[in-house]
Amino acid sequence: MSIVSIAKWIEATGPARAIAQSTWMFPVAETVHVIAIALVVGSIAVLDLRLLGVSWKSRPVTDVARDVLPWTWACFGTAAIAGSLMFISAAVKYATDLPFQLKMLLLLLVGANMLIFHHFTYSGVENWDHNAPSPRAAKVAAALSLIFWIGVVTCGRMVSFTTQNDFGPPSASNPQQTVLAQFDARASAALSGRRV
Repeated sequence: MSIVSIAKWIEATGPARAIAQSTWMFPVAETVHVIAIALVVGSIAVLDLRLLGVSWKSRPVTDVARDVLPWTWACFGTAAIAGSLMFISAAVKYATDLPFQLKMLLLLLVGANMLIFHHFTYSGVENWDHNAPSPRAAKVAAALSLIFWIGVVTCGRMVSFTTQNDFGPPSASNPQQTVLAQFDARASAALSGRRV
């Protein structure tokens, strides 16, 4: 079974069709996804910058982690759910889109980086938690985390330029024209001074 055939099957499910045909479900999911991702990156950046010795130097690493990681995980879960709802509505389009594929690869690298850091470096945090600078391995993990997350955001933004979201029910007069396409036509006409 190919990725495209799996994606076609996903698109044919009831929830996927409901999102694709709704005027408001996709935009709501996209809005939630963008806000949640911003909070994920912002909260994890606080910890990464502490590990790099750039900010919050007087606070123990464990205190910073305890304060920000619950927010990171809650927002990541929200972003994953909202992103999944967006994905199923046009699974073929996303699965075959290069920026989307790069975004998924970067998320895997984020996860691998986190697992390696927690398994090998963070296990000895009591030795450098308070006054000692973070070890080189922690700084490398923090720098990679920031780079990977910036890449995730960049690729996610590129997806909106390499795909077209045709959500909403088809027009009665033209079944091929969606609500978004009608809006685009009216906006273009208004800008050019014509009436639709």
